[in-house]
Amino acid sequence: GLEYEIALPSKNDIRGYWILDGSVDTLKISGENSNSVKAKMVSDTLDIEIEGFDYNHPSISFYYTNVDNSIQRFSGNVFEGKIYGHNTSISGINDIKIYNLSSKYKGKDEVENEVIVNKKIEVFYPEGAYGFLDMPVSQDSVVLIQNATVWTSSKQGILNDCDVLIKDGVFSKISKDIRPPKNAILINGNGKHITAGIIDCHSHTALSAVNEGSQAITSEVRIKDVINPYDIAIYRELAGGLTTANLLHGSANPIGGQNAVIKLKWGNSASAMIFPDAKEGIKFALGENVKQSNWGDDYTDRYPQTRMGVDQIMRDAFNAALDYEKSLKNYNRSNKNKTIPIRRDLELDALLEIINGDRLIHCHSYRQDEILNLIRIADDYGFTIGTFQHVLEGYKVAEAIEEHGAGASTFSDWWAYKFEVYDAIPYNGDIMHQVGVNVSFNSDSNELARRMNLEAAKAMRYGDLSESEAIKLVTINPAKQLHIDDRVGSIEVGKDADFVIWNGNPLSSYTICEQTWIEGIQYFDLVKDLEYRKRDNELRSKLIKKALKSSDEIDKNSGNNKNHPKFKSHSCGLELEDERVNR
Repeated sequence: GLEYEIALPSKNDIRGYWILDGSVDTLKISGENSNSVKAKMVSDTLDIEIEGFDYNHPSISFYYTNVDNSIQRFSGNVFEGKIYGHNTSISGINDIKIYNLSSKYKGKDEVENEVIVNKKIEVFYPEGAYGFLDMPVSQDSVVLIQNATVWTSSKQGILNDCDVLIKDGVFSKISKDIRPPKNAILINGNGKHITAGIIDCHSHTALSAVNEGSQAITSEVRIKDVINPYDIAIYRELAGGLTTANLLHGSANPIGGQNAVIKLKWGNSASAMIFPDAKEGIKFALGENVKQSNWGDDYTDRYPQTRMGVDQIMRDAFNAALDYEKSLKNYNRSNKNKTIPIRRDLELDALLEIINGDRLIHCHSYRQDEILNLIRIADDYGFTIGTFQHVLEGYKVAEAIEEHGAGASTFSDWWAYKFEVYDAIPYNGDIMHQVGVNVSFNSDSNELARRMNLEAAKAMRYGDLSESEAIKLVTINPAKQLHIDDRVGSIEVGKDADFVIWNGNPLSSYTICEQTWIEGIQYFDLVKDLEYRKRDNELRSKLIKKALKSSDEIDKNSGNNKNHPKFKSHSCGLELEDERVNR
């Protein structure tokens, strides 16, 4: 029953150079004294700072990131000039490591000669993966692309061995043998193909919300209020040559929300992405979605629930807008001094803009009968529909669409994915084109928007379009549908320098987008993309290492009591304090 105290050994001075058995790698442990140490891995080709270094005799542990960006974790014990322990990688590989003390640390002089750099936190634009370290800015110098194959998407067609000169963000000259201006940025176009920036006329990219389904009519809501400029899909679509997108409300309502046309200016704010001169638009929808055929029993009590009801609610809405317009005129006549504030109705304001030709309808549609119904509504109220979206039975009523003057933004080869699409055919786009309808191909998908050039190529397989006509389905045609063709959609003098550099024919599945430019600024480059991947992987490894270190610190402070109420388990497998997670 007697107590015997066992004196623990004092903390040894472990400063020095420790050689790893069977390797030239050296563990250098330095510091001002034995109680304040730091470490790094060094050799002729290696110099890696160690973080999370912890020594409490005889136990020692530390973390470091290897040259292959893998995180290595070591834990062991110090005993008689050796460090014995195990090295574990993130992949789970575990091996025994033995470090031998080769020489003692020299002292304070060496510490004073070491340069300690406090790295500043780097800010990316946007913050996160593939963000720019410095925001791309307009080129002070001009850009000259030499000896390329230029797909103009204009009456000039495809030009071989042609030069393109860009000044002040617009196309300045397009011809052969342009003399390089002084200090011009030269791009060798040999073997390269240049197209106008790809335009997607139906997109839901970069939206933090898509549908407002509480009411049948939500013309007051605006997509521009929910644009998320940090959506990684923007960067991925730039990598496929996309430069402009028509962001549309979803198809939950007969009359949905107001659209937004953006340029994919990665790293900019949402407001900076808005295309300033694009005509205002709005999303309409027909068919199964709006009459709630596929919503489930719990969500089918909203009027209308039939196709006839959809037709009627649209007419009721336009009649209400005309009555509203009369009340505004009466107000202006009776309140010349404007002493009484007018009561505005944002929902009806948008509908009046449609009737007055100031806002385009982009209508989700499939069946021929509904397409004809909406054309009749438009004719009755005196406006022209902007585009029928999807319009997969458009080939059945192509003449009516052309006569009305609407555009058709369709899928290249989607069909039979729900009942009202059973009659869709891949020749739809070509048939409407042959009749004279302005046809574009759209994505309706973040993934598909990354390869719109290949969607255009399908018009040659399912139809009789030439190469120069096929590329227009994703360039000048959607630009015309959005009324922005005076600025984008083709490579012509005076237009915005939105263009793509391809390493081959843009309609080939073997071709890769190498560079994407918007208004003379490079927003995607294949070479830089590889650099971003390496940088972001290294940053990811550092963050994982920091999280591991933080977890160990918490375990120590809590006495390894992982059931303590201040802690909870997270999906990453770490036990983190609530305050730390929130912060």
